[in-house]
Amino acid sequence: MRAITVALAPDAAPRVAYGVRKLREALETCGYTVHVEEVAWTWDGYREVPGTKIYAGNRKESPLLQELETRDVLLYHTPAPEEEGFYLASLPGGLTAVSGGSDSGVLYGCLELARRIFAAGRLPDDLAYGDAPQMKLRGPAIGLQKTTVEPPRLTYEYPVTPGRFPWFYDRGLWTDFLDMMLEERCNVVYLWSGHPFSSFVKLDDYPEALEVTEEEFLLNTETFRWITEEADRRGIWVVLKFYNIHIPLPFAEKHGLKQHQPKPLPLTADYYRKSIAAFVSTYPNVGLMVCLGEALQGQIYGVEWFTETILAGLLDGLARSQVKEKPPIILRSHAIEPMKVIEAALPLYPRLFTEAKYNGESLTTFTPRGKWQETHNKLGSLGSIHIVNVHILANLEPFRFGAPAFIQRCMQAARYRLGSNGLHLYPLFFWDWPYSPDKVQPRLRQLDRDWIWFAAWFRYAWNADRDPEAERAYWSGQLAKRYGSREAGEALLDAYEASGACAPKLLRRFGITEGNRQTMSLGMTMSQLTNPERHMPWPDLWESQSPQGERLEAYVQREVRGEPHLGETPPEILEACLRHAEEAADAIERARRHVNDSREEFERLADDVAAIRLMVRSYACKVRAAIRVLTYKHTVQGDYFQRLDLLESAAELLEESLGYYRELAQLTARTYSFANSMQTPQRKVPVRGGLEYGHWQACLPVYEAELEHLRQHIGELTRGDLPQALHSLEEAITAYREVPFTLLTKDAEVYRVTKEACVFTDGDIHIVGCAEELDGLTGIRFSQMAAGREGVAVELELPQPSKVLIGYFNSKDEQWLQVPSLEENTHADDQGGYAPVLRKGLRLYAYPSVNVHAFRFGAGRHTIDLGRGAYLILGVIAEDQVLRARDVEHKNNGVDTLDWLYEA
Repeated sequence: MRAITVALAPDAAPRVAYGVRKLREALETCGYTVHVEEVAWTWDGYREVPGTKIYAGNRKESPLLQELETRDVLLYHTPAPEEEGFYLASLPGGLTAVSGGSDSGVLYGCLELARRIFAAGRLPDDLAYGDAPQMKLRGPAIGLQKTTVEPPRLTYEYPVTPGRFPWFYDRGLWTDFLDMMLEERCNVVYLWSGHPFSSFVKLDDYPEALEVTEEEFLLNTETFRWITEEADRRGIWVVLKFYNIHIPLPFAEKHGLKQHQPKPLPLTADYYRKSIAAFVSTYPNVGLMVCLGEALQGQIYGVEWFTETILAGLLDGLARSQVKEKPPIILRSHAIEPMKVIEAALPLYPRLFTEAKYNGESLTTFTPRGKWQETHNKLGSLGSIHIVNVHILANLEPFRFGAPAFIQRCMQAARYRLGSNGLHLYPLFFWDWPYSPDKVQPRLRQLDRDWIWFAAWFRYAWNADRDPEAERAYWSGQLAKRYGSREAGEALLDAYEASGACAPKLLRRFGITEGNRQTMSLGMTMSQLTNPERHMPWPDLWESQSPQGERLEAYVQREVRGEPHLGETPPEILEACLRHAEEAADAIERARRHVNDSREEFERLADDVAAIRLMVRSYACKVRAAIRVLTYKHTVQGDYFQRLDLLESAAELLEESLGYYRELAQLTARTYSFANSMQTPQRKVPVRGGLEYGHWQACLPVYEAELEHLRQHIGELTRGDLPQALHSLEEAITAYREVPFTLLTKDAEVYRVTKEACVFTDGDIHIVGCAEELDGLTGIRFSQMAAGREGVAVELELPQPSKVLIGYFNSKDEQWLQVPSLEENTHADDQGGYAPVLRKGLRLYAYPSVNVHAFRFGAGRHTIDLGRGAYLILGVIAEDQVLRARDVEHKNNGVDTLDWLYEA
């Protein structure tokens, strides 16, 4: 029996002790008798310990390691260990040293040595190996959030209770999850919440803020302490993310406030400062992630709220606690301009980090560019840690994704193109954690189903610059272990790589948005492909989150005019995706005869590859149909009875697309409960209503009707008849029905919306063109200068439920208020009005045109406080008024869009 002594310093940190425990387990598994000592060995005394010895220590604190370094016994041929870095060395006197740059470095060094012991079956000789992570923060995000609003609570507001989040209290799940994180060398887990403090701390000054029962509170504190302690032992920070300014419902009700506050108040500032102080002092191994966008008007109040409330509370809490390492505070650069906040906050708290989304809310490219790249580079240049957030993955849902080569390139881009040094990774099905959407009982855990997703991202967060050929051998080996043969492992890696290329390429070339608004796997309508402007496309998708290339209509226009093409073209992407899909399917069949283990999971992966191939084929045929329709549009130029052969060809392609989609719907009816994890009204592409249209089966009738309408209208044109749809577009336009209201704001006044009327109280900016629907309504005007500088709030009293018409200027200049978007603000459609009802509904002298939106308000008093930037209030109309959305200049819903071809 082999004997070995493993030593660590007395009173070693929990993560050092945990690393030694893992080292002991590896040695004992390989037949060693292990004696663990907490001792203070000296450079001239350790040889007196008989036999083989291992010492694990923090070189910044260990006198033994420091003396060995000073006396040139412990030498490093790689950079000396710093922070999470480590070095393994075989030293004279039978000593193996694990030298860590910090307690976490010791932990990782012990894990690496344990791995080598397992692989060799013994303690290796002649060790001289150093390693350190490239990314400073590396970890997954999970949500203490739900998708169903609980009135009277608002979006994101979910007190933490066993009924809402039973998984939070599942210690077995947490143990498995934290062990996985440690195995992948993660050092942070991000918990997302709207306002978590009211579930985890009690304040003497604000007892009404507690949102859970006493029993639930005790369970929460006990559970959260256990989670943070277990995480700390594994070198993992728990970072709690919250929105501003969100306040607890009982606190809001007692003080007569709304739950979501747009600007600081002395009361809310005091409550938040004390909440954060209590939280930090109660849970010392917890960091904070702060979102200053969405509810808070961060452009105006972000610096004040962050420095005078959040950081002040943090410093108050740290003064009352004894922590070895200050917690990370992460500023999420979402829906705000973060630079001013960072500049003001860094001198107050240097351990301040920044975060921004990698590809928005999808995964589209490993070469982000444009303004999004500029944002990352600015944040990455500040000298602190900047984190890329691989967020939501709306285009990958619900299928498995495990393309290591693509992921490796993404992490290289994150480092070299974006200047980041941290990773924040969403699971593939965020909103339904911990379960996957597979139609399997018992339900699969994402932790198990998507093991390769987590493993690949974190492997390359540690080191993205690994040799590609060696990586192919590594991942083939990992898959071979799971599926029982080398041949299966190699073929399945090919299937993962090929299938993983499809969704990113399809979305970036043809999609409406890289955000949560679109469920890409459910397909798109012909209108969304041929007339995307009607559906409010998000330009960042192709300007930042895609390589250079052409959108569908631009491609067709260049083809018709015989002009050269630039970058990726639609046909090239279709051919590439079809090739990838076929390669993946071939690889699955190659693997099938070699799979000896995990047969059920292999079949589920094979079903995913089959579904992705059907999705790609359906898209390919439909996009080709869209190209025919757009060619028709730009060839006949309004003479719709010409070139009907193009429409006939489009109909044949659309029918072929529908055939593939039927197969996809049939397959997924067996394999998946739903296509996306967030089944809410925010889902608008392909069909509005994520809950009703959350599965391919539900969307199939929409596409069947689309083909039927196209066939019908082609028949009419063939007979020489003008389709009825064209007549209906010329229906008479009537004025909106006005309802009474009372203006309560002293610095504002009412006026009649009509030609020549001035729209602001300062200056002579008057209406030169007005949509018929608006003419004669009672608008409200105020100071443009005040609105542009600090924002103007308007208070109204409504005797009945109404719609308030808000005008947004068509300009990105900072003097104008910008329309809230679902890509940046989940609350953007809470009151309706997300999409404009009148595009360019108002024209003003020498000013940009105005889009008109209609927002719902109940009866009673309301304060319209939309933030900084000039805007217009153009009237109050009946809540039940039916609004016909249109482009007043007839560019996005007129006859020439050809939407009438596929609509009733």
